[in-house]
Amino acid sequence: MPTTSTLTKLVAVPAGINVDVINAKQATMLGLLGNPRGNYDDVCREVTNPSLRANIEIANVGPFRVQGLRPAVASLRDILAEIAVRQPDVHTGLGSAGMLCARLVRNTTTGAISNHSWGSAIDLTLDGILDTRGDNLVQEGLTRIAPIFNRHGWFWGAGFGTEDAMHFEVGDGLIRTWHTEGKLGSPAVGAAPGPLPEVLLMLGDRGPDVLALQQRLNARGADVEEDGIFGTGTRAAVIAFQGASGLRPDGVVGQRTRAALGL
Repeated sequence: MPTTSTLTKLVAVPAGINVDVINAKQATMLGLLGNPRGNYDDVCREVTNPSLRANIEIANVGPFRVQGLRPAVASLRDILAEIAVRQPDVHTGLGSAGMLCARLVRNTTTGAISNHSWGSAIDLTLDGILDTRGDNLVQEGLTRIAPIFNRHGWFWGAGFGTEDAMHFEVGDGLIRTWHTEGKLGSPAVGAAPGPLPEVLLMLGDRGPDVLALQQRLNARGADVEEDGIFGTGTRAAVIAFQGASGLRPDGVVGQRTRAALGL
């Protein structure tokens, strides 16, 4: 009798995911790649930034074709080739629900730009099924390939405050490496890449480091929801802390605010 695939069996989010990988921050993406377009909503729109458009390509990455940021597409091709060797049954079941899509992060009120807008994130299906977002259960097949994505510098969305296991995106460190290597494009022919922006946390960011920020603020008397989303409540708490600590009250967490909070 034929066996039933376990790829889409739902399991708990594994412990120890995204080791040494953080999701790319709004300040990093905007600072190194520019704004993909002038306005956003929840609908996928075209990229209008000409510099970014010049670094977008459509290519076959193995089990499917994608449209995305050129170095992200190349990296994804390498990842899928490794999956084909290490997890061949998962590779056979893989499909894509989209890579490039200039829109806001869905179901948040922060107005954050989705990393899909730069073509540096992808949503994956298994056996044609998209993992349900936010139920804290993940498809078993995704748990087997997430460590491969992590080794290549990609962040797994199961680590967001609202679990998003279908989602994989280029990590902040890898984006910065590509900038240093000149893979994100330069402002002029022969121009060297500019300096790397400071690692910042700001309105619209999400992830484990935002959760750590919220926990530290609450330990110092704030009362913000520990959801891993840098919303208006977290921003207000940051501004209050900065003001009380003699720091510039701009609501952006940079090196000085991190140090004051002990992050």
